[in-house]
Parts: sequence; structure tokens; C-alpha cells
Amino acid sequence: MFKDRKGITVLYWLIFGIFLFLFVYLMVKLFPLYGAILSFLWHLLAPFIIACFIAYLLYPIINRIQRIGIPRGLAISLIYLLFFGGVGYLIYRIFPVTLSQIRDLNEQLPHFIGMYEALIYQMYEYTSFLPEAVHDKIDELIVRLEDYMNGLLSTIIESTTKIFDMIVIITVIPVLVFYFLKDDSKIKDYLKKYIPTKHRARTSKMVRAVDETIGNYIRGQLIVCLFVSITSFILFQLLGLPYALLLAIIMGITNIIPYFGPIIGSVPAVAIALTISAKMVLFVILSVFVLQLIESNLLAPYIVGRSINIHPIGIIFALLLGGQLFGVVGMILAVPLFTTCKVIIKHLYHP
Repeated sequence: MFKDRKGITVLYWLIFGIFLFLFVYLMVKLFPLYGAILSFLWHLLAPFIIACFIAYLLYPIINRIQRIGIPRGLAISLIYLLFFGGVGYLIYRIFPVTLSQIRDLNEQLPHFIGMYEALIYQMYEYTSFLPEAVHDKIDELIVRLEDYMNGLLSTIIESTTKIFDMIVIITVIPVLVFYFLKDDSKIKDYLKKYIPTKHRARTSKMVRAVDETIGNYIRGQLIVCLFVSITSFILFQLLGLPYALLLAIIMGITNIIPYFGPIIGSVPAVAIALTISAKMVLFVILSVFVLQLIESNLLAPYIVGRSINIHPIGIIFALLLGGQLFGVVGMILAVPLFTTCKVIIKHLYHP
């Protein structure tokens, strides 16, 4: 029927898009059914996933050190001690302060919400000409915001006070990272056994392509996020903004999300500044704007580069889909997963 090859290709991608949409729709609708299973698997596999991710980040550094003549075992031990020693020191210095700020913010939350309500009621007087339905929607938004903030802070406090779980993870991860780095060649040889011989060269080429694309992106993004956190903390401290460390950590973490991350991360800082003065709000917005201007125009192009090579429309679609399925975590993982799928599909159809 379709003699034209182009017509067949269009039909193929149309059918593929329809099935993909139906699959995503079913995944969203059936999430309560498999959510408990995913939660169990996450708690079981989380240490292995985190350790594998850390080993993946450290692997290129160890290879470079080995190339200059240092034995691999010594290189692993050196980077291992430096990395976990530095992380341990940061946790020792930052975690108690962060937890204290979270608890203090939770105690002050009713006071802040009262201030926000007073501000919104003042806005009522200036917007009295608007229909009553608009005011009802604003009231509904306030109630939802209160419930969300109370639930969010309670969840954060509960998760940070699960000391036993944290001790287990913190103890297991360094051990797993060491063995992942030490036995990487054995792990690769073991996995190759499950790949048919005729597909091994093609699979190896595809894995290298994924590594080149994703590795540079992830490492670059982490460096940029660290810069954003440190700079935000310095700026917030200079401005005298309360909870500077907590807000700076939020700024750094959310900056991983392209486009939407800086906006999401700046909302808590602006909300806290709003409880102080309009002048503080202006300074915070200006600081965040200048910081993001430097990050997006100077740092990101040189450190992250254009390694993912995806059109902004595709990135925004992936972010919205990830946010719809798994919230903020989904938005953080959306671009790497989308890029990985793109590279794999490209190599499957164009080996």
C-alpha cells in the first residue's frame, strides 16, 4: 500500500507515538498498584545504585591517574580516601546545621504562613474589583500551600532522622564503591557473558556512546550545581537571609533540572525574603538572576557543553513527563534517561 519508504517511516513513528502515549497513560493510572513494589525495590537497591553512580563518577579520574604511572590499586585508594574523606567532612560540618535550620523553619512555619495570609488579604483590598470566584481560588491555593509545606517539612524531618537507615547506607556504600572500582574489569567480563557474541561489538560501541554523552553531562552538571550552592550560600550570608545554608542546598540540587530548576530553587529563597522586607526580596531576586546569568552563559557552556544534543522542545517534554510520573526526582532523572534512550535507539537503527 505504501510504496513510498518515507510514508512507511511516518506511519511507523505515528504508531510508535500512539503506543508510547498509551503506555505512559497506563503507567500514570496504575501507579498506585505498582508504587509499593517500586518503593520496596528502591529501598533494596538504593545503596547499589548510589555506589554504582559514585564509582562511575570516579572511574575516569582513576584511569587518568593510572596513565601517569601510578598503580591502579594505589590510585583507587587515593581517590577513594580523598572523596569519602571530603564527603564525610562535609556531612559532619553541614548536616547538623541543615537539620537545625529545617527544624527551626518548621517551628516558624505557622508564623510565616500568617504573614503570607496577611499579605494576601491586603491584596484582596487592591483586587476587590475582581469576581468572588477569583478570591475563592486564592483561598483554596493558600490552604493547599499550607498543607503542602507542612507535609514537605515533616517528610524532610522524618527522612533525615531515620538514623539507622542512614547508618546502614553510609556504611555499605563506601564498601560497594571500592569493589566496583577494584573489580570493574571482572564485572564487565561477567556481564559480557549474557550478551550474544555477534552483538558484543555493537553493544560495546553503544555503551561507549552512552558513556561519552551522559558522563560528561552528569559530571559537568554536578560541578555547576556545586558552584551554584557555594555562591548562593555566600550571597545569602552577605544579604543576611535566614536559613542560608538550607536555601543554598536547595538552589544547587534543583539547578540539576534544566530550565525549570533555577525557578523552582529560587521560590523558597524569595518566600523567606518576603517575611523580612520588600527590599530583601529585590536583593534575593537580583542575586539569583545574576547567578543564573553567569551559570547559563559562562559556566554551563564550557563545563557541561552541548553533550546531550537534544532540542529544547524534547528536553521540556522529558521534564514534564518525568515531573508528572515521579515529581522532582523524575525531573532530575528525565534528561539523562531521555538522552540514554535516544542514543540506544539511534544505535539500534543505525549501527
